Amino acid sequence: MMSRQAFLCSLGSLYLSLLFIFLLMDVYARPANNSVLKEKAADGKDENEILPPDHLNGVKMEMDGHLNKEFHQEVFLGKEMEEFEEDSEPRKNRKKLMVIFSKVDINNDKKIGAKEMQRWIMEKTDEHFQEAVEENKMHFRAVDPDGDGHVSWDEYKIKFLASKGFNEKEIAEKVKNNEELKIDEETQEVLDNLKDRWYQADNPPPDLLLNEEEFLSFLHPEHSRGMLKFMVKEIIRDLDQDGDKKLTLSEFISLPVGTVENQQAQDIDDDWVKDRRKEFEEVIDANHDGIVTMEELEEYMDPMNEYNALNEAKQMIAVADENQNHHLELEEILKYSEYFTGSKLMDYARNVHEEF
Repeated sequence: MMSRQAFLCSLGSLYLSLLFIFLLMDVYARPANNSVLKEKAADGKDENEILPPDHLNGVKMEMDGHLNKEFHQEVFLGKEMEEFEEDSEPRKNRKKLMVIFSKVDINNDKKIGAKEMQRWIMEKTDEHFQEAVEENKMHFRAVDPDGDGHVSWDEYKIKFLASKGFNEKEIAEKVKNNEELKIDEETQEVLDNLKDRWYQADNPPPDLLLNEEEFLSFLHPEHSRGMLKFMVKEIIRDLDQDGDKKLTLSEFISLPVGTVENQQAQDIDDDWVKDRRKEFEEVIDANHDGIVTMEELEEYMDPMNEYNALNEAKQMIAVADENQNHHLELEEILKYSEYFTGSKLMDYARNVHEEF
């Protein structure tokens, strides 16, 4: 029979062995070199820097024709949108929202009217514009290797393909010698679309060289009237089923959403159609003739359209205007905080008057 001392020694050895195994597992579970991860993250960022973004802040419709679900929050919060996170403390978010209310309420009458909200929307939209301009300066430097203030299509193409994993030196050599590039079909399709967009951003006289301002139009078409028209053409091309360069309601709500497999998915699809129908009939179709022209869609897409901003202000007020006085009080905005900020505040009315 094992003695008590021998048993304790055996137990101690087993404990040390398990501890050693645990430490080894921990070491192998952790990344060996954090700098490698940072380099990979930076590589991913490089690709985003030179590709036009899929989402444009403060623009009502996405490039693929879907409605911008975060539009109300973007034009109400501006750059402060990131501060309202789902895991943020509700009390802090409530205080931030109260500060915003006081800024929108420029006449200090403790309520927000349509004109005040319109002014605020235009101000926040301009914030998104200025942010895009600052980001563009960095992005332009990334694709202007010789620093001459212009980027040729070939320079951009090389950087783009390098971001997709192609060897930059080999691609540059082939482009220089006009050799055929072996590119997969999907990448080639993206490249062709980008080239069309590049042509559009190239202001007269066309030289296929983009300066910093033209490159901004390339990445952010909302900054240029000409590029805004191009974006509208692309959207109508994707949604227009009969080729008349106009959109009917049925065309606008028939954009594929996905296969409906259960009741929950059916409800989501129904809500999607309902939202698009309402936007088409009440907002985009300005003259309510059942047809959306390119001109109507262009006015709708223009983020700096003051009439749209006023119309949007009235809609935003209507959502939370419980007492139907065509103004928003602080309590109403706090109660409907999820609509304005994406963050739902619990116990919104608690200590409101004391804190404000």
